[in-house]
Amino acid sequence: MIKPLADRLRPTNFDEVAGQAHLVGKNGILRRLTERGRIPNLIFYGPPGTGKTTVAKIISQISGMQLFMLNATTASVADVKEILTSTENMFSENGTLLYLDEIQSFNKKQQQSLLEFMEDGRITLIASTTENPYYYVYNALLSRSSVFEFKSVTADECVPTLKRAITMLNADFGTKKYADEALLKGVAAACGGDVRMAIGVIENAFYICDGEITDEAVKSLIPSVVGHYDRNGDVHYNHLSCLQKSIRGSDPDAAVFYLAKILASGDLLSACRRILVIANEDVGCAYPVAASIAYACCESAKAVGLPEAAIPLANAVCILATAPKSNSAYLAYHRAVEDIEKGLGTDIPEHLKSPDFKGYLYPHDYENNYVIQDYLPAELVGRKYYEFGNNKTEQAAKTYYNMIRDRAKSKK
Repeated sequence: MIKPLADRLRPTNFDEVAGQAHLVGKNGILRRLTERGRIPNLIFYGPPGTGKTTVAKIISQISGMQLFMLNATTASVADVKEILTSTENMFSENGTLLYLDEIQSFNKKQQQSLLEFMEDGRITLIASTTENPYYYVYNALLSRSSVFEFKSVTADECVPTLKRAITMLNADFGTKKYADEALLKGVAAACGGDVRMAIGVIENAFYICDGEITDEAVKSLIPSVVGHYDRNGDVHYNHLSCLQKSIRGSDPDAAVFYLAKILASGDLLSACRRILVIANEDVGCAYPVAASIAYACCESAKAVGLPEAAIPLANAVCILATAPKSNSAYLAYHRAVEDIEKGLGTDIPEHLKSPDFKGYLYPHDYENNYVIQDYLPAELVGRKYYEFGNNKTEQAAKTYYNMIRDRAKSKK
């Protein structure tokens, strides 16, 4: 039986991988780690068809590790244990490499159970996901792994693979069919960086065309949920960026346009995630209820599904775009992170430590539910992370904040 074309075209070394130069190019960090014999536990995340499984297989080949592959949507921890049992009596000098696809389908308990096998060295884990691992992967597993992002493959990066596909099909059937390079770029762009999908489109077009593969054939084969056939189309993830920047720039017309582009691709979840981020990052403290509105609209969208999901999401986008803006909380957080990364503030104040809380003053026992005391570690006392934004809501909060502090100072 002939293997699927996408499998036959699967790269066998890093040089053949489409895109991902930041990971597996000549100076790619993942390539350098692998070629120097350093294979840590890894988490790959990114859109479908961007090479996550392929790179895992190449790592196995270079390292000499025995590769086992499971999909978390159908597998269980028992399957992992069965793999370990089957390898106990086998000679595997270079170790066992487990590739677990769609790890987000494992619940917290299942992910926790993997730690035992990782920590005692019985397996080296490569987990992959199309979701953001910082939301869907258990923290303890993340802390024991190196996380690498696979990016959508650009049209130019995908074209060489599509040319190889046509060459291989011509060799199979003794034909001399061909395609214009502009058409190949169009297919790659329309498939949103999914190389596997683009190969499928070209393969089907090859069968229905005589001689030249035509625009008409290709257009009829690209799934409508991917988006419009556009030779100069933007990568889907750029649209998410455009959506956020339009809302941040208070342009509801542009924001609705980019929302429509995203939903035309069928990616409801990405639109919801980005809207929730925008509500908190860009609107933030200037209009605190925006986060609740965005959440309610996104949950409504997920409940009704497409195409009706566009209605609550358009509502959220227009509200966020026309709302006052503030990134004061976002900036405060990152200022705090900078101090943490410098190693500051490791010793928390004694009066905040449980169980005794010696010397702690309970604010509700005081006027205005406020009393002056230090909460930051000693070396950071006086540090200002949050600065009130120049908007009505935060300025009102600032006025109240200064009032209760001044009154508390006057009573000391």
